[in-house]
Amino acid sequence: MDTATRLRQTVISWAADDSDTPAPAEAGAARELAAGLGLRTVVLVEGVSDRAAVEALAGRQGRTLTTEGAVVVPLGGATSITRFLRLLGPDGLDVRPAGLCDAAEQRFFLQGLERTGFGTGLAPDDLETLGFFTCHADLEDELIRALGTDGVQQVIDDQGDLRTFRLFQKQPAQRERPVEAQLRRFMGTIGGRKEHYARALAEALDLTRLPRPLDGLLAHL
Repeated sequence: MDTATRLRQTVISWAADDSDTPAPAEAGAARELAAGLGLRTVVLVEGVSDRAAVEALAGRQGRTLTTEGAVVVPLGGATSITRFLRLLGPDGLDVRPAGLCDAAEQRFFLQGLERTGFGTGLAPDDLETLGFFTCHADLEDELIRALGTDGVQQVIDDQGDLRTFRLFQKQPAQRERPVEAQLRRFMGTIGGRKEHYARALAEALDLTRLPRPLDGLLAHL
């Protein structure tokens, strides 16, 4: 297991501790791993599919985020943001936060940033200044809109799943839904598929026309 993966797992375990003061062993291990990486930024994203897309796009730009002092950490849900931010402040790893959030979850990010001392009186427009970029609905929506439904179906075909998707479209619950909604639902029907397609769609994007949240985040880093 590489150092970045160990740090990611340690931070997730640390954040799972409900107490205000984390266990010394967890805090010490996280600080030691962070120092070994030269960690400067922790990129907080909602789930593993978001992490897959961010890392894939960074790789396509010829970048390795860990060598830039950045590690992408999935929150496992936006409501956990305050716990993670608390670990990044002066009493934790003392690094800057950044990340992606969905428009519907902005309030949790704003509250978390204020509660952990990263800002006061914050409004949605302040998020980008602090390194957080908002997806219109979620990251899958951004990727689908950037590629278009035909482009996404081409990726599905390239992955050998087009026949499965066509059968999925014929299900009674899907027949009357827009193709965009069908695509989003299809990607979440099997464990691991959402992460797989986040990476595959990111690989198919035109690097000169990235979705604004991803473009902004990568430029910020």
